[in-house]
Amino acid sequence: MEKLLELLSDIRPDLDFSKEDRLVDDSIFDSFDIITTVSEINEIFNVGINVADLTSENLNSATSMWDLIIRHKQKKGAMN
Repeated sequence: MEKLLELLSDIRPDLDFSKEDRLVDDSIFDSFDIITTVSEINEIFNVGINVADLTSENLNSATSMWDLIIRHKQKKGAMN
């Protein structure tokens, strides 16, 4: 989770991701932030977040993003 918080802070240093829980719902994250974040998450965590995953439920907070990463890691592990 610490690595994710660092990544998010690099993208948007103006936000406290430990407290934000409505990034998408309150339009704090714009489409560029979302695309950049997902691209970085896919690369750094070696997961395959796709268009179907781009929901506010998955992207409203660092915790929800972390849960998404874990689900993808578990799914990927189950495939190997």
